[in-house]
Amino acid sequence: MRPRLSGATASAAALGLLGSLVTACGSSGSSDGTVLRLVAAEYGNSPENSSKVYWDRLTADFVAAHPGKKVEVTLYPWADVDREVTRLVEEGNAPDVALMGAYSDFAAQGRLYGADELLPVRVESNFLPPLVEAGSVDNTLYGFPFVASSRLLFYNKELFEKAGAEPPKTWSDLEEAAEALKKESVPYPYALPLGPEEAHAEALIWELSNGGGYAGETGGYDIASDRNTQTFRWIKKNLVEPGLTGPVPPAKLNRKDAFTAFLRGEVGMLNGYPSLLHEARAKGMKVGTLSMPVSDTLKDGQPTASAGVADWMMAFKRDGNRELVGDFLEFVYEDKNLSAFASRYHLLPSTVTASLASKDAADPSNEQFLDALSVAELYPVNEPSWLQVSNTIKRNIGRAVEPSADPKAVLDGIADEVREMSSPS
Repeated sequence: MRPRLSGATASAAALGLLGSLVTACGSSGSSDGTVLRLVAAEYGNSPENSSKVYWDRLTADFVAAHPGKKVEVTLYPWADVDREVTRLVEEGNAPDVALMGAYSDFAAQGRLYGADELLPVRVESNFLPPLVEAGSVDNTLYGFPFVASSRLLFYNKELFEKAGAEPPKTWSDLEEAAEALKKESVPYPYALPLGPEEAHAEALIWELSNGGGYAGETGGYDIASDRNTQTFRWIKKNLVEPGLTGPVPPAKLNRKDAFTAFLRGEVGMLNGYPSLLHEARAKGMKVGTLSMPVSDTLKDGQPTASAGVADWMMAFKRDGNRELVGDFLEFVYEDKNLSAFASRYHLLPSTVTASLASKDAADPSNEQFLDALSVAELYPVNEPSWLQVSNTIKRNIGRAVEPSADPKAVLDGIADEVREMSSPS
């Protein structure tokens, strides 16, 4: 059952694709149907790879195909885009289209078009099913998935060969490999980034590998489930306490720092996404990738989901803009246009046809990430309270593996906070 929208929630932003989340408060205004305003996050980190290059080309092509129309694009860093869109919305000057990390606060206030109001059936039905699930509320798609990413376990092949370790398939295999890496003085046998930057991603990966997760079976949250508790007890006992997670306490290790250590050759294993693999290969590293090892307590053949994240297009309702917005989004989601953006930033396209084309591309790793995305579970972004909830998880879940902590008590504390912020006001 999909969660139901029950009202707006205040929220805060986070950084990075797999943790970038934004929010806003409402919209109004009108359009003359000739000028479309797009506000989007900046994915590049230099003038050379700025998203401006992509949008300049795409909007020029769109205008050429739609004489008399105009597209104005404003880019903001991920750290600022939510605040700027919030400001515009509060001033009654919402953009026609926004590209950010979450949509449900806007949808909760009835400010967004559903896909069925804008897109032809062939376009709407082309989105990957797990992304449709995450982008929908009450069976209506409000968050149009743009680019996505999945996570795989990365391992340094040279360090593994030196340690005589085997690529792990289960948690006990992972523990055994980490022990072998530690004997070879690898600083981080397994890097466990449960610091506040992106702890909710690492935690979800582990929870899913034990059949758990954040979402309840009928909507809402199930943070302190038996499976999640079992997961953190295992991590604490089998990885953290034996010193297999490195010199930095997991609660203080951020994803960015873990990735940097991996690129320095100091990490045996960690969970990564496509752009990290690209960076590692550019440095000449030999990296293996595989699905996250699963709990030894799961029955043979019991399916587990991988972790995935998407960034979302959303279309604001404004008098007179519906036809132009629909035409623009239909153009954006043409395979060549969507794939051009995804490949520019080593991300995954959000549609079936573009994904199939990406599998046939030169990089063979695309297929493994795309296969993981096809069975992925995403953050419960269709819960309007998710932005607050995710920040609570990021701030606190690392404490579950601290030496003096009781994982159950920590998860119960998070669940209590979540229950308060997600209750109808």
